[in-house]
Amino acid sequence: MWKDFFYFTKTERQGIIVLVVLVIGTYAIPRLLQAFSQPEKTDPAEQVKAEKEYSDFISSVKKLKPDKKYPDYTNNRSSAVHPKKEIRLATFDPNMADSTTFLSLGLPSWMASNILRYRNRQGRFRRPEDFRKIYGLTEEQYRTLLPYIRIAEEPISPDTSRLLVVQATAQHDTLMKYHPGIIIDLNQADTTELKKIPGIGSRIAQSIVNRRRLLGGFYQIEQLEEIRLKVEKLRSWFSVDATQIHRININKASVERMMHHPYINFYQAKVIAEYRKKKGKLRDLKQLALYEEFTSADFERIMPYICYD
Repeated sequence: MWKDFFYFTKTERQGIIVLVVLVIGTYAIPRLLQAFSQPEKTDPAEQVKAEKEYSDFISSVKKLKPDKKYPDYTNNRSSAVHPKKEIRLATFDPNMADSTTFLSLGLPSWMASNILRYRNRQGRFRRPEDFRKIYGLTEEQYRTLLPYIRIAEEPISPDTSRLLVVQATAQHDTLMKYHPGIIIDLNQADTTELKKIPGIGSRIAQSIVNRRRLLGGFYQIEQLEEIRLKVEKLRSWFSVDATQIHRININKASVERMMHHPYINFYQAKVIAEYRKKKGKLRDLKQLALYEEFTSADFERIMPYICYD
């Protein structure tokens, strides 16, 4: 029985041998490397000499290092050729100042170019605080110059386009008005003719034409009340030819076409389309009387604008 515990197949024996070799190698290889890599013995005299040379080098570098953070490359000769510029702080308008003014304020030439470039691209400085947007301008420079910034008010140029429109409108509104007794067709008159009616100007005339276009025409003058006009003052000037109305064939028109009319909403157009689909063509709007989407007032308004064939 105990022999079964020490019996291994060929594959198991090979695995055990490999495992034993790896364990022995793990412990033996570091010791072998340490034995063959002994450090070379250094001559104490040479080591002392090398340390002395390094110390002398460091000392020489410290003697040559200047006290200033940045080396001073200027000398008496360069100072004589390029004298230091005098800074004169004075009030200035950044929208009007030239590069010479910016240089006299202590700003470098490249920054003056940035300011001029900003004016060309961004327009003008509207507030003193806008001067802070200049690229390269430090907070200290901005604080120093801020009390000296004076921005002149921008002159307001007259709106010539609006003046021309007003003048043109005034010229058109001075058309000769019709004398009492003249009657024009409300479904045929254009804006020019409508403005000849006393009390009607360009805006009212355009409103009448726009409403007529949406409806397809007027069938009675009382419809002008829908655009907030006083019908009693205009009744004597107009006649209405209902035969000029553009009608909608409700047996063929789509929902979108019907709901485009001011008197027919989406739900009413949907009812008409569903009725056609289920029961066929309409011959009279009263066939829709049972639907809650329609009232008698709706039928009265819609009737002049529809046809069945």
